[in-house]
Amino acid sequence: MADLKCSVESCLYNEDHLCSKGDIMVGGKHASTSEETCCESFARRREGQDAFKSSTCHPTRTISIDCEAAKCVYNANYKCKASHVDIKGCSGCCDCHETACGTFTDNQ
Repeated sequence: MADLKCSVESCLYNEDHLCSKGDIMVGGKHASTSEETCCESFARRREGQDAFKSSTCHPTRTISIDCEAAKCVYNANYKCKASHVDIKGCSGCCDCHETACGTFTDNQ
C-alpha cells in the first residue's frame, strides 16, 4: 500500500487530496514518461454527484494501487511498490487521460 496524494480535484473520489475509492488502477502499459500514464479509476465529479459516493470507502492516505506501467521501476507484478505516489492532473479534468502518475520512474 502506498501513501497517495491526489491533486485531481475534479475526481469524484478526491477528498482533500486523499482518495475515497479504496484502490486505483494506473494505466500506461507502454509508458516511458509520467505523462504517458493515467489514473484509470478517475471518475469526473458532477454537480450534485457527491451524494452518490460509496458509503463504504472513506478518504484514506494509504491505498492499494494496481499498475499497468510495465516500465516503471515501482511496478512489481502489476502492483505499485512505491512508498509514496502522486496522482496529478489539470484542474477541471474530464477524463482519465488528463491525469498522470507523477511518481512514475522509467526503469531504464
